[in-house]
Amino acid sequence: MYQVQDHYFKKAKKENYLARSVYKLQEIDEKYRLIKPGDKILDLGCAPGSWLQYCAQKVGEKGLVVGVDIKPLPAMIAPNVRFLQGDLLKMRPAEIAKICPVYDLVLCDMAPATSGIKWLDQERSQQLVNISWNFAKHSLKPGGGFLTKLFQGENTKNFLDELRKSFAQVKTVKPQTSQRSKLEIYLLADGWKS
Repeated sequence: MYQVQDHYFKKAKKENYLARSVYKLQEIDEKYRLIKPGDKILDLGCAPGSWLQYCAQKVGEKGLVVGVDIKPLPAMIAPNVRFLQGDLLKMRPAEIAKICPVYDLVLCDMAPATSGIKWLDQERSQQLVNISWNFAKHSLKPGGGFLTKLFQGENTKNFLDELRKSFAQVKTVKPQTSQRSKLEIYLLADGWKS
């Protein structure tokens, strides 16, 4: 698998993060204050685990971070992290609710294996977003937030409109570490209306 070995890659290694993607979450969190001490966070498609590491530090010992991925994690992340290994296509929200019934924030940094065919990669990305959205609808507490990665495409506007019906605020976010990818954006929704 191709891995970008840039400034952020080296910084992640130096700071003991499992992946450079942690800096995307950090940048978004610092700008929008997503994560608070004591929060309950669900991280879908969490491997290799850098977002879990970051969230575990931010929520502190009174918080909880639950990660789900089809791939195993390389190591125990932190005492306030729980990990479920499984396929989100086959998993039901009730399985995640057994660990924690409601969450303050649902995160998803999943991306499809890219083909180089723009419309196909966008469609696959939208499918992953739809899966994460389904889990968010069943997992968020009132007022909660949802952050998901998406490759922009034909369906982006329709999906944003759908989110606007369910959240008080919805925005598109482009972290500095995503700049090399023209298609990649993050959708940030806050104030779940349930």
